[in-house]
Amino acid sequence: MSANIVLLEPEIASNTGNIGRTCLATGSRLHLIEPLGFHLDDRNLKRAGMDYWKEVDVSRYINYKDFLQKNGHPRVFLASTKAKRSYTDVEFGEAPFIMFGREGGGIPEEILVEHEEECIRIPMLSDIRSLNLANSVAIVLYEALRQQGFKGFQREGELHELKWK
Repeated sequence: MSANIVLLEPEIASNTGNIGRTCLATGSRLHLIEPLGFHLDDRNLKRAGMDYWKEVDVSRYINYKDFLQKNGHPRVFLASTKAKRSYTDVEFGEAPFIMFGREGGGIPEEILVEHEEECIRIPMLSDIRSLNLANSVAIVLYEALRQQGFKGFQREGELHELKWK
């Protein structure tokens, strides 16, 4: 397994569908902490995840405490616009847990203050509140995978009709 992506109370089905597809493409596990703002049979979730959704390794939890208990209280990196450090300033290690909060409010500050050293942010201009959740997951996940050396990943593509020079 490459990484563990944790969504705390996601609200938008299409974002979660896109994130699920990214998790499948990277061999990562998707953890969903309730309440969810949609049902897992939502057509937008399935459309965004395409025909891959049924293959995504997904675990659901009734709340944050349930997630921690069932995963042995792992070290979790928390992505937040409120964090002081960039996601490029941490060493993720093997199979890290990386948490992202609700589209409308992020990770609650009560959780953030308990894990200041694990809080990370994506640098951006100051007049923008945040990036799209699915984009944020992809940015941070691929940095964690880069640090792992993209082990087991296909690193070259092939043309369908022509040949590379």
